[in-house]
Amino acid sequence: MPADAPAPVAPAVPPAPGVVLDVSGLEAVLDGGAGVGPVDLRLAPGEQVLVLGPSGAGKSTLLRCLHGAVPHAVPAHVEGGVLVAGRAVAEHGVAALADVVGVLAQDPETGVCLADVTDEVAFPLENLGTPPDVIGPAVAAALGAAGAGALAGRRTDALSGGELQRVALAAAVVAGPRLLLLDEPTSMLDADGVAAVRDALAVTRAATGAACVLVEHRLDALAGDAGVAGLPGRWVVLSADGRVTHDGPAARVAREAGPELLARGCWLPEDVEIATVLGGAVGGPGQRDRVLALAAAAPPGPVTAPRGEVLLAARGLAAGRGGPAPRHGRRSRRGPVPEPVLRDVDLELRAGEVVALVGANGAGKSTLLACLAGLLPPLAGVVDGARAGLVAQNPEHQIAARTVRAEVAVGLPPGPATDARVAEALERFGLTALADRDPHRLSGGEQRRLSLAAMLVHDRGVLLADEPTFGLDRHGTAAVLGALAQTARAGRAVLLSCHDLRAVASCADRVLVLAGGRLVADVDPLTLLRDPRLLDAARLRPSRLLRWLAEAADDAGRLRDALAALDARGVTTAGAATTVAAGPAAPAGERTEVPAP
Repeated sequence: MPADAPAPVAPAVPPAPGVVLDVSGLEAVLDGGAGVGPVDLRLAPGEQVLVLGPSGAGKSTLLRCLHGAVPHAVPAHVEGGVLVAGRAVAEHGVAALADVVGVLAQDPETGVCLADVTDEVAFPLENLGTPPDVIGPAVAAALGAAGAGALAGRRTDALSGGELQRVALAAAVVAGPRLLLLDEPTSMLDADGVAAVRDALAVTRAATGAACVLVEHRLDALAGDAGVAGLPGRWVVLSADGRVTHDGPAARVAREAGPELLARGCWLPEDVEIATVLGGAVGGPGQRDRVLALAAAAPPGPVTAPRGEVLLAARGLAAGRGGPAPRHGRRSRRGPVPEPVLRDVDLELRAGEVVALVGANGAGKSTLLACLAGLLPPLAGVVDGARAGLVAQNPEHQIAARTVRAEVAVGLPPGPATDARVAEALERFGLTALADRDPHRLSGGEQRRLSLAAMLVHDRGVLLADEPTFGLDRHGTAAVLGALAQTARAGRAVLLSCHDLRAVASCADRVLVLAGGRLVADVDPLTLLRDPRLLDAARLRPSRLLRWLAEAADDAGRLRDALAALDARGVTTAGAATTVAAGPAAPAGERTEVPAP
């Protein structure tokens, strides 16, 4: 628990003994055919379960079924039953379960109601009729547990994605829920934020006995050096068409289903990945030696091309968005006066380069990208160069069409050439089976791939991408990073913001570090991994795998080669995985009838 966190207050609803969650024969099919189930799941007080599966497998849909958003807010055909604290979700719905269920959605921005952070976190308690003298301490405790104490009183519309995620976590735990549903709670967080999620889970579990259902791709970040032992002790695995194929103790599922999980595109904790790909026991002795042996034998990758011409440059740039909260802020006739988030930024983006942008939550990464793309006017300085394309942090902000195919074609002239180009982009990002679907009905990972496909078809000289890998499974991440590298090799410049150090080390030629409102370093990924000062400034903590490779690599190229070799070995292992018990998976977003046994 962060040092500035007040002591947890008693929950508004005292825990009761017995089963918290009882799911029996649940199957939900959304409009268009995507869905999840059948699922049977029982959770006792304090029990935690991790739900794994590729993008589009129905993980978020499952969570929405557990608190009533499906079918009460999102139409779906639902069979089976869900009981939360003895209440039937089908009869009660979202509002009637608010006193016992806490929810952190995949996109926290969709759940924000109020302009002030403190008011936002207090809102659930006010809705439950909590005594006013209890609300203040409870809000302070929840913000502290989520590592968001310093955000009290800030405007919610002026927060970064990671800061907003912390506030949403505080709102999810503030009422002391009996059941906590977390959808990608670390997706946009720096290392301090990830640690805050761990602490908030522990505090909530100890104070309320809450059960928890967790969906998460960033398993290494959440587990830390504890590996699989640092994650929920029970794993439930979904196939691509939303069916449960494994449900059991984490260590057993990891050991028995590792190759199968790799084949499906699931991220695994690194101790499980290393054991699955290179042999040995999970977390057992010799893992470091096997990793270093693989690195030493890794074939060299493509030779880095010489730095090309400057395509986009910033000089003396100051940037900011929004302003202080109304009660404190200086206002002009046009609204709050923007406060600079970044000052004196000088940078160049050159043809042929992939450049990563790192920094703590709130450091100004999204603000800088928006300013470079021309969406925010500079407060000082200049931006020169080609017009850049921007893939926003929230893909829904860029959706303009009613089908996936039409979204990719937005802005292109009609005709056979465009049709072929769109079809190639759909195939490249695994979206062909979803071409006629409504983009708003896609999973978060599918929307992320769509947003990148829709931007890349325009072949702009400079591509800016804000957290392009968040919410993606392993296959989706590989496709995105490969597309960005290919874009650079085609003579364009790429700048992406990212909290995932493995992704940065795998694809970036340079890394820009933001801290304290300024650009404090321009280094290669290996230099970043070896510099504790820079890592601390960016709130980044390398995993054991990256620390081992950084010790042994001669240069950033060999670091990249080693990660590529590990990924390649993982593909080979996954290819040899046995067919899953449920049979061949249906295409993403489709469900098929499977005969009863």
